[in-house]
Amino acid sequence: MAKSTLFFNKFISIGFKDFLVLTKFRLSLSVVVSSVAGYLLAVDSIEVSVILLLLLGGCLTVGASNAFNQWMEKELDAKMNRTKNRPLPQKRITSSVAMTIATLMTVLGCLSLYLINIYTSLLALLSLIIYLLVYTPLKTKTPLAVFFGAFPGAIPFMLGWIAATGNFGIEAGTLFAIQFFWQFPHFWSIAWIADTDYQKAGFRLLPTGKRDSGTVFQIVFYTLWMIVISIFPATNYTGDLHLSPAGLGIIILMGLGVLYYALKLMANPTTLQAKPLIRICIVYITMLQLTYVIDKFVTQ
Repeated sequence: MAKSTLFFNKFISIGFKDFLVLTKFRLSLSVVVSSVAGYLLAVDSIEVSVILLLLLGGCLTVGASNAFNQWMEKELDAKMNRTKNRPLPQKRITSSVAMTIATLMTVLGCLSLYLINIYTSLLALLSLIIYLLVYTPLKTKTPLAVFFGAFPGAIPFMLGWIAATGNFGIEAGTLFAIQFFWQFPHFWSIAWIADTDYQKAGFRLLPTGKRDSGTVFQIVFYTLWMIVISIFPATNYTGDLHLSPAGLGIIILMGLGVLYYALKLMANPTTLQAKPLIRICIVYITMLQLTYVIDKFVTQ
């Protein structure tokens, strides 16, 4: 009884700020917004209840995966400047409390998504499993971890479509591919800047293992693929997912903006040049989703 009381007291004494850090709430919310965009692309009439369940279930499951990840990597986080002040390395949250939070969020999140349909719930659970059991342990072993990590990262955009339709087809696959290829220039530019810190924890996340011309070449290469996939719906070979000529023009211009900064990094491979690439990648995926949604409702 005394142990359970002590655990309960620790559980309820968690600071709100530490909870947000443990679950990476801002990141979780931005990820979930992409699932709402996917939902809007699939429907003719909007059901507010489904959007609310997507937001709730998505935030809970993504937040749970972040909490599990920090629990698994607490010793490694303590070695890096960027993560050493997180609540687990600083012992502001105990491992058992973090595990409890992550488990509860997983259950509640999957149940929320199950109320939409079973496929949405299972996909969210699959994303969490790949993130924790494949991507996380591979981070200290091989740069291929980023490839496997791109799978759960690409699921949310597709998840919204499946929440609306209950079906996986060319449309959902295209949304998945867009966010899949986008992650490489985005994440590698982050890893470029944080490489020295990552090495303290033994993380090998750049494609060649270091900041060199081979890594920059792959950033540019995947940026080109990202642009190609992003404009694919304009070909009318993607089922019910379409992109008008105006939308196509906007996406191409934004893609060229990302390519411009990727080429600047190739010409001058420094940390200073990697920073704007991170920002333009975030702007790109946000504006792409907004463009797709607006284009759908304006041109339908």
